[in-house]
Amino acid sequence: MTHPADRLREEVAYIAYHFHWACADILGLPHGERRAWVREIARINVASADGGW
Repeated sequence: MTHPADRLREEVAYIAYHFHWACADILGLPHGERRAWVREIARINVASADGGW
């Protein structure tokens, strides 16, 4: 099973936007680790919006 290209692009853009990591570095991450970073960024965003960051 492959990861849909549009979803991969969204993940890369999300991580790059928030952490300013290079595209090649993000693409080099295993899928599970990349998804973990997406979840962590989302958690930070929610905490920040709630005033808890």
